[in-house]
Amino acid sequence: MGSALRAEALSPQTTSRPLRAWQQAALAQYEEQSPKDFLVTATPGAGKTTFALSLAARLLARREVARVVVVAPTDHLRLQWAEAADAMGIVLDPNLTNAVGPVRAGTQGYVTTYAQVAGKPMLHAARSTAVKSLVILDEVHHAGDGLSWGEAVEEAYGMAARRLCLTGTPFRTKPDERIPFVRYEEDTFEGEAGGLVSRADYTYGYKEALADNVVRPVVFAAYTGTSRWRNSAGEVVAASLSEAGTKSVEMQAWRTALDPKGQWVPHVIAAMDDRITHLREEGGMPDAAGLILASDQDDARAYAKIVRRVTGKAAELILSDDPKASKKIERFATGSARIAVCVRMISEGVDVPRAAVLAWMTSYRTPLFFAQAVGRVVRSRASHESATVFLPAVRPLLSLAASMEEQRNHVMPPPKSQPDEELEALDLPPREPREGEMKQWEALEADARFAHVLHSGTAHTGEGSGPTVVVGEEEEEFLGIPGLLTPAQTAELLAKRDDELRVRIAQSHRDHAEDFMVVEDHPDEDDAGRSWRDAAELRREINRLVNRVAARTSQPQAVVHTQLRQSVPGPPSASASVDVLRARRERLRTML
Repeated sequence: MGSALRAEALSPQTTSRPLRAWQQAALAQYEEQSPKDFLVTATPGAGKTTFALSLAARLLARREVARVVVVAPTDHLRLQWAEAADAMGIVLDPNLTNAVGPVRAGTQGYVTTYAQVAGKPMLHAARSTAVKSLVILDEVHHAGDGLSWGEAVEEAYGMAARRLCLTGTPFRTKPDERIPFVRYEEDTFEGEAGGLVSRADYTYGYKEALADNVVRPVVFAAYTGTSRWRNSAGEVVAASLSEAGTKSVEMQAWRTALDPKGQWVPHVIAAMDDRITHLREEGGMPDAAGLILASDQDDARAYAKIVRRVTGKAAELILSDDPKASKKIERFATGSARIAVCVRMISEGVDVPRAAVLAWMTSYRTPLFFAQAVGRVVRSRASHESATVFLPAVRPLLSLAASMEEQRNHVMPPPKSQPDEELEALDLPPREPREGEMKQWEALEADARFAHVLHSGTAHTGEGSGPTVVVGEEEEEFLGIPGLLTPAQTAELLAKRDDELRVRIAQSHRDHAEDFMVVEDHPDEDDAGRSWRDAAELRREINRLVNRVAARTSQPQAVVHTQLRQSVPGPPSASASVDVLRARRERLRTML
């Protein structure tokens, strides 16, 4: 799921800490089979690094190998791997370059990257065959055959004595493309026969890790809202994140919600900050922190400004092409800062055990990236800890969250071109047109409101059909200790806090509107010139009332919406006038 180094492997106590049951079982299986190739799939936080280095230590001690070579996805991970190895008595050189020929004396191997291997595969082949070597391929999906890295890895390590492959998720490849040293079986991908799916020799999933208290339980808090944007024809379109009809409309509503000029982002950041505060003050995590995922550097910088504005505290900005990124990660991991805003680095080595809150403000939606990102906040340090993921209430992300809860295998689809392009972004036109082209999309506004908590595949809105849930001060610890609150209580608390945050963030947004470029004024589409904000508040109220009616009548919310439009004709709520919205609100009140 993620290439980040596991926290337990970074501590000197690793040498005296007993191995976990799954690590012992995997080692026993390896030693029984004594294979040339071995693929381990284990959930984030499970201890893949500890397992790999424990195996390396055993093979070195028995002189079955004389050298260990670790191949990692990024430079950032090289030092972490070397430090973890050193804690286990293995000296690995993290600074060996392609310009240096032999492995330095006094070491038992080195740590390199897939990019370095691709630069001089024959050099690495010579190093790995000079003596019997164990090659550890971290996040082996980076070595996709048919890509330059895959070809280089096969050339470099095809003759190595032993190869250990690590990954956090199974992955698929095209029928004519195979990742070196990985065993495949035929499978069906998106209904098409003939695909191949990787098969691990040992698998340790999230469900098992949760039962073993190795990872934190995760609460997925989904936030919806109404987005408005202008299309290439100059038309203003409005849609709800959770009620968008077509995939195209949903994607554009999602993209608009992520725009820093709207209110969705600051609202969710405030909810995230509120969660961090409660974890620190009431949840037994005085150093709790949060991560915000951004799609690009421009958004990341804008989000960092919003964090400062909303929370009063500066965010750590971690960008993948920043030469100081590794130092910033280390500073954030060991410091006391509350929030870090990341681009791409979340899947390339961000390892912050104190991070327990994640805000999904990116357009990426692949199973691999979702698994990697969620994996950054599930690493357990104590049995009372839990993790919270704030995300847009859109179908692609809710499906991924449900899949994780239902413990389905997350299977990575085939890479499209290069390894660094495996993150599938929204297929939308760029914000700024190319020279000579018309602007195809322009975000106008977006609001936010709590939608539901996802638990065991069920969405809890906080509007239960039974008696009102009574929550006392002690229970106001707000998702504190897992099991303290039921999913319904959790949802009710989030909904309550959401109402309080809306007022606070709306005022903050108005007070600091000068932080962003003002969108050109356009005629108001609401009747009699009524404001967008009046309509937005009515839509929020209608959605709350629909939830209550649906709960009372045991009907799906979509059915209630359909009945409402039949009773009060007009366009969907996202584009209806203020008069229509008010009429619908009154109609809903009569149904309660």
